[in-house]
Amino acid sequence: MKFHIITIFPEIFDSYFNESIIKRAQEKHQIIIKIYNLRNWTCDKHKTVDDAPYGGGAGMVMKIEPLYNALNDIKSQIINNKSQINSKKQDLNIKTILLSASGKKWDQQTAQKYSQRLDEIILICGRYEGVDERITHFINEEISVGDYVLTGGEIPAMIIVDSITRLLPDVLGNNASIMEESHSIPNILEYPQYTRPEIFKINKKKYPVPPILLSGDHQKIEKWREKNKQKQ
Repeated sequence: MKFHIITIFPEIFDSYFNESIIKRAQEKHQIIIKIYNLRNWTCDKHKTVDDAPYGGGAGMVMKIEPLYNALNDIKSQIINNKSQINSKKQDLNIKTILLSASGKKWDQQTAQKYSQRLDEIILICGRYEGVDERITHFINEEISVGDYVLTGGEIPAMIIVDSITRLLPDVLGNNASIMEESHSIPNILEYPQYTRPEIFKINKKKYPVPPILLSGDHQKIEKWREKNKQKQ
């Protein structure tokens, strides 16, 4: 799986993508993450990526020209690389996504679908008051990560990369983890989890682990876990 991220703040991703599971997935070549600085596709000496909105209003809007040029170059590069391996260009599984507060809400089922069906994902990180609406002619989908507004699309891009990557084969090490965790079944949250110590003491009060989990009776434990799954 390859992720292509278009942003005006490429350094934002350095820390998160170079730690933990995402770092290991890259080292094992299970995923490839490419970060592109949108300013490289501007045409003026100030590398301008935004301008005032037509019709007036607060804030600035991201310009269409650099975004289109970036998408065109990245897609051409993907197609050229793929065609060297596979001459059937219709077999390319690419999706271009604009991260936007007004987009379709991201969920676990969409992450699962993308992890199984796509080879390459292009993510556009919006900024300012939004993106020139004409970008919708050159993308496949708009995605939101929740009913709130963020400063930019960089954190949503990290969320999408993370949620898809952990669903890829052998990334987590134990594939059973994916089947049992929250949202693997729509509207169902995972059962409570406990580990050592058996009894946690604080301010003379004891917080024990549920006795059933210490019983060694796997059938009863499974029933307890099923009973304690939470429904949204």
